[in-house]
Amino acid sequence: MIILAALIHLPKKILLIIGLLIIFGHNLLDGITQQGSEPMSLLWYYVHQFNFHVINDGNGMLAIAYPFMPWLGIMILGYCFGHFYQKGFDFNIRKKWLLGLGFGAIILFFVLRFINIYGDPKPWSTQDNFTYAILSFFNVTKYPPSLIFTLMTIGPALLFLFGIESVKNKFTDIMLVFGRVPFFYYILHLYLIHILGMIGLVILGEDWQELVLTVARFKTGYLLNVGFDLWVSYLVWFLVILILYPICKKYMRYKGDNKGKWWLSYL
Repeated sequence: MIILAALIHLPKKILLIIGLLIIFGHNLLDGITQQGSEPMSLLWYYVHQFNFHVINDGNGMLAIAYPFMPWLGIMILGYCFGHFYQKGFDFNIRKKWLLGLGFGAIILFFVLRFINIYGDPKPWSTQDNFTYAILSFFNVTKYPPSLIFTLMTIGPALLFLFGIESVKNKFTDIMLVFGRVPFFYYILHLYLIHILGMIGLVILGEDWQELVLTVARFKTGYLLNVGFDLWVSYLVWFLVILILYPICKKYMRYKGDNKGKWWLSYL
């Protein structure tokens, strides 16, 4: 976000080229990996390599789960994509772009994934049965987001935008609230889900403090063997949205009524 704040002063065409180069080219760097805690290694973790690094004599852990380069490319294209929704932009032209880009991304995903040479550090492989082969095919890398992961997720999202372009109802009004305060929702949902996870451990008769993640607890892999059925996960997901909706709606109105407060643009 800090880097993008500087880059937006570039001409839109230059910015678009930079975003495309990052998204389509960053997987060329997959073969470059670092180990240890040397300054250059730590720098590379932040740039492109997912890494968990133990610090403070083993008493702490630094999780570098979001190396900035691949995400920067996606954010740049997202910023450029906002051009389609500027006031006065032709409705029909936007729909054509959404349809074309959406299908184009999905087709390119299947082509690159089938070729299995470039676009993701984890090639898919044949398995013992068809189901597991399909799972391997779609098991792509999110941390950091590979080109194939980006195509697989952004493509359907663009088609979704195409499909709901003219839809206006209660559901879209609700989604609009989250869309106007996305970072605010993101920050809150992390803590809420963590609290619900602690409650879940208590329900299972486990120690809720296991979710106070220390290095020792993280290394034991204790939480890998604790959990609920998938339907419970969907129920929790719905519960989180239900709880946070009125909070996000109030914050959205607060932002709208206080546009002169500079700090609101950061949350």
